[in-house]
Amino acid sequence: MSAHAKVLIVEDDAAIRRLIRAALTREGYQAIEAADGRAGLAALAIDRPEVVLLDLGLPDRDGIEVIQLLRAGGAAVIVVSARTDTAEKVAALDLGADDYLTKPFDTDELLARVRAALRHRRQTRAEADCVTIGPIEIDLAHHRVRRGGEEVHLSPKEYDVLAELARFPDRVIRHNHLLREVWGPAHERQLDYLRIVIRNLRQKLEEDPARPMLITNEPGVGYRLRRSDAA
Repeated sequence: MSAHAKVLIVEDDAAIRRLIRAALTREGYQAIEAADGRAGLAALAIDRPEVVLLDLGLPDRDGIEVIQLLRAGGAAVIVVSARTDTAEKVAALDLGADDYLTKPFDTDELLARVRAALRHRRQTRAEADCVTIGPIEIDLAHHRVRRGGEEVHLSPKEYDVLAELARFPDRVIRHNHLLREVWGPAHERQLDYLRIVIRNLRQKLEEDPARPMLITNEPGVGYRLRRSDAA
C-alpha cells in the first residue's frame, strides 16, 4: 500500500525534515519537503500528496491556519508538533486534521500513523468512487460516465472537470480550483476554458441544457454538481 504514495513534510527544522524523509523513503514513500506554509501550499497544488505531515510552528504563518487549506486540496493531514496543549490539539482536529503526533516522536509510530491515514483516505475515496445522480452514473474508479445506462463519451478535460465536481457533490467548487486541478496552476485565470467544457458537459448530460439542473452555476464563484433535482 505504501509504495509510491506521496507524503509532504511541512517543517521548518531541516534536521527533522531529513529524519522524516529518511524514514519515509525507507518505506517506499515519495517524500516532498517544504520549509514553510507558503511552500507547503505550493507543493500541495503541484505534487498533490496523499498525506501531509504538518508542523504548527512555521516561520511565515501558524500551521493551524493552513490545515483547512491542506484538507481542501484532498490530502490527509497529520500534525507533528512540539505543542502539547490540549486546546491546540482540539483546535487542529476540529479544523480537519486527521491525527496529531507530539514531538519528540518515534519514527515507527510516525510511519504507523501515515499508514493509518492512507488506509482511511483510500477507503473514503473508494466509497465515493461511484456517484449516481438521477440517470447519471459517474464511475470514478474506471473513468466511465453513463446516462440512462448508456455510456457517454467525454473528452479528457470534460471528464476531469466532471470528476472533480463529483468528488464534492452539492458543494460549490471555485473556478480557480477547477482550472488549477484540470489545466494546471498556470491557467487559473483562463475562465473561458472552463465555460466551454461546462457547456459541452451540459449538452451531453442535461435533459435540457438551456435549463441546467445537474451542473449549476454560482455566478462569480464556481459550479456545483447537484444531487437533488438532477433528473
